[in-house]
Amino acid sequence: MKAAIITKPGNVDVLEIQQVAEPPKPAADRVLVRVRAAALNRADVLQRQGNYPLPPGAPRDIPGMEFSGEVSQIGSEVASWHTGDRVFGICAGGAQAEFVTVPANHLARIPENLSWTDAAAVPEVFITAHDALFTQAGLQPGETVLIHAAGSGVGTAAIQLVHATGGLSFGTSRSADKLERAKEYGLNESLVVGNEPARFVDVVRGWSNNRGVDVILDLVGAGYFEANLLAMAPTGRLMLVGTTSGSRANIDFGVVMSKRLSLRGTVLRGRSNEEKATATRLFSNHVVPLLSSGLVKPVVDVVYRLEEIREAHRLMESNQNFGKIVLSLD
Repeated sequence: MKAAIITKPGNVDVLEIQQVAEPPKPAADRVLVRVRAAALNRADVLQRQGNYPLPPGAPRDIPGMEFSGEVSQIGSEVASWHTGDRVFGICAGGAQAEFVTVPANHLARIPENLSWTDAAAVPEVFITAHDALFTQAGLQPGETVLIHAAGSGVGTAAIQLVHATGGLSFGTSRSADKLERAKEYGLNESLVVGNEPARFVDVVRGWSNNRGVDVILDLVGAGYFEANLLAMAPTGRLMLVGTTSGSRANIDFGVVMSKRLSLRGTVLRGRSNEEKATATRLFSNHVVPLLSSGLVKPVVDVVYRLEEIREAHRLMESNQNFGKIVLSLD
């Protein structure tokens, strides 16, 4: 089969398209999927650079954490899927290839209104956003959410989910254009952050009538941490999802204690199969119907052919993309 290969850690030149052996026939609860499209994630770039510790069992040389495609073969214990079913899902790696094998419960059915490339842009970001906001942070209808890096894939998914459930979303970004485009998806208020990210504290207080926000979805990391605590409402919940500005910061216990704040970190790729299955099931139950109705939708910036994977990585590293970068294998 054809696959994107990381030949060694390095810049985009280490990426090659090669012919490799297909995965073995699926056994037990596994499903072999013919991949039609796969999306690019920041973790793929970090893996290429040699800066991402892979979960056990993940391919060392084939990147890709989300995909769309058709069921090709099923294991003997699989009753939920049949050959030819249109599915999308998540995996620990290996999705940027013509075939990938995954547990049956890591898949969801693609709504009829989504193309292959649209569907590939969904699983990682919508599962991450839904799990962080609702399963872990317990977001309730009418609450307020501050989303850092609002123009990212997870950011645009979160904006739509907050809007769909009657909440208010505030967003930050270094790009005024990204924030303006995010308003199309339900972003209520926005702020361009420059070299002084802490200035969002006063703006958030203004937006919230000096109360602060109920939930913060932080895709940026250490650079915003201390300001996040000040921007939160009493009993607020801070979800730490990304570390692009670093992974170490100071913490004021007094602020956390006096506001009775909750701080929680999350990743999706490194979780156990059971945890991923639960997150996928909740996504299938609660988010797929919203996709089917058009109430939420994938945000695709650019579609490249798999053979153009170096260009896809260059775009992601430039931080110029709004929403998802997708690789087509169809």
